[in-house]
Amino acid sequence: MQDDTVLAAGCVLWRRSPYGAEGVEICLVHRPKYDDWSHPKGKLKRGEDPLAGAVREVLEETGYGCVPGARLPTARYVANGRPKQVSYWAAEATTGSFAPSEEVDRILWLTPAAARIRLTQPRDRPLVDALVAALHSA
Repeated sequence: MQDDTVLAAGCVLWRRSPYGAEGVEICLVHRPKYDDWSHPKGKLKRGEDPLAGAVREVLEETGYGCVPGARLPTARYVANGRPKQVSYWAAEATTGSFAPSEEVDRILWLTPAAARIRLTQPRDRPLVDALVAALHSA
């Protein structure tokens, strides 16, 4: 039997807050096709390493380079009738700037608490907690 699982990868992109001792901000992307807020992620190209795909997707969707860090929990769910597996990493944003595209028309930098509320899919919320835990243990 052929496994038709869709393989994807992404990052919980973060930066140190520019507003003092607040801590960190998390980047969420808005996809107009789905009218949702999520972490930057996307399907892997054939044979692509998941971490390389995650970094590529962050750059494509947000315009920011990043330094990947801790591995975060893998999300598994059904999308369009097919199983999907998304590998995630924590990633600190480096240089770059956002430019709207057909795929992502807006991004927001939010505190972890605000990001948890803004995320459309409940399954994306534990990734925020995992990022915070990874940063505190680093």
